[in-house]
Amino acid sequence: MFHLKNRILTIAALLTLCSFTLSSDKSAYKLFTNNGKVATYKLMLSKAKSADIILFGEMHDNPIDHWLQLELTQDLFKIKGKQLVLSAEMFEADNQAVLNSYLSGEIDVKKFETDCRLWPNYKTDYKPLVTFAKVNGLTFVAANIPRKYASLVYKKGPLALDTLPAEEKAYMAPLPFLYDSTLSCYADIFKMAGGHGGQNLPMSQAIKDATMAHFIMQNYAAGKQIIHYNGTYHSNNYQSIYWYLKQANPKLKIVTIAATEQSNLKQLEKENKGLADFIIVTPGNLTKTH
Repeated sequence: MFHLKNRILTIAALLTLCSFTLSSDKSAYKLFTNNGKVATYKLMLSKAKSADIILFGEMHDNPIDHWLQLELTQDLFKIKGKQLVLSAEMFEADNQAVLNSYLSGEIDVKKFETDCRLWPNYKTDYKPLVTFAKVNGLTFVAANIPRKYASLVYKKGPLALDTLPAEEKAYMAPLPFLYDSTLSCYADIFKMAGGHGGQNLPMSQAIKDATMAHFIMQNYAAGKQIIHYNGTYHSNNYQSIYWYLKQANPKLKIVTIAATEQSNLKQLEKENKGLADFIIVTPGNLTKTH
């Protein structure tokens, strides 16, 4: 009886210690499904591998998001091989030629990084993806509209794009581009701006979404798979790029990944449910890349 009592006390002590260890553990991120259930990376990969297009939304300065982008890309490559196509908001369409020249070995890294308009966090966050594409002979799509044209929409409205020469219009979605002001992704921008400038501000966002969807579709074909990296707002709530892709082809199988921050990682907060098929949650005090 004495030994049994000691054994019970020992087990209880171990369980208490385990409980304390788990409760004091520091988590860098947690994955959730659309409805807030805890998910695993394995599940996300399983869903992603059967998609035509993956929209991987990121917080631009979040190291966990960028690490998971590279991990998922590498794992999809093991499955899809050269049928995998990479695409990104962070490269503008008029830089496609210089990006292609670098990937093919026609120019070296120094010339590429000089000639291409690169984001400030390119070397820490996007260079690993470009290098992976280069090493493995993968296509990498410079999918975004050149910033100056989106700015033109904001300043003068979408009709200003009609004045551009044909060679410049080739760097954006065909005109006139579809626009639905009732989508919350654009309606919220309008509200936040207090209606200042009318629809020009949300339309300057929409032309980015439309253009990224356009170039994704240009590079998509049966049997291929595209993983596109974008700021999470560009695909949250199954809108923005997602909406434009579905307008182009309603039958596309698209998996979306969103990114957000919370002070508590134990459960997905109500306002973050429904953002995407999978939601990456990281602590709000996580060290940023820039």
